[in-house]
Amino acid sequence: MSDDNSIARSVLADQVKHRLLQDILSGRYPPDSRIVETRVARDLGTSQAPVREALRGLEALGVVEIHPFRGARVRRPSIAELLEAYAVRAHLETLAAQLGVPGMTDEDLAELEAAHAAMQAAARAGDRDEVAVRDAAFHARLVALAGNRTLERVWRSLEPFSRTYITLVSPGADAQWTADLHPQIVAALRLRDSGAVEAALRHHFDEASAHLAEGWRDAGRMG
Repeated sequence: MSDDNSIARSVLADQVKHRLLQDILSGRYPPDSRIVETRVARDLGTSQAPVREALRGLEALGVVEIHPFRGARVRRPSIAELLEAYAVRAHLETLAAQLGVPGMTDEDLAELEAAHAAMQAAARAGDRDEVAVRDAAFHARLVALAGNRTLERVWRSLEPFSRTYITLVSPGADAQWTADLHPQIVAALRLRDSGAVEAALRHHFDEASAHLAEGWRDAGRMG
């Protein structure tokens, strides 16, 4: 019975962790905001124990910081961390292209084109948060083409850095500029040319990294 209870608590903690991560990604909990265990437990109708365990899991991912007597806060990463995440993602996604593009189906391509179209629509509406969601969906689908669970798991561990913080923290974030990084990738995908997709992805991350670094410097000068 005790083993069953332990499993049940673990499953519940995973569910709470997923919910909190989605709330962080959506901007409900922006960087530097507090996450109050008692309030989360009340909102989700659970005890504090699974919430505490979920927060420890998010701390291990680098998403939150937990301080004695002060509780948990959403982390605000440094520019160095964000640029490191971009560099690692670039390698992961070019590997995904090598593995996945040769076997890409018409249905796979249609899904990627639809994700890109939704991203562009959100950009035209000026919705930065929705662009971030659609951007994540586009790249997640591209990574899934590889059929490599380890690759996908490592990629997903970087999502909070690559999605939430770029959108909510990055100075001068421009929804249309972000969306317009992707047509070259889509064009290469239509050719089913893995080399061209890899080159487009490297260009994508080079441009995004340079833009982020420049925006951060500009914000520092204005501050």
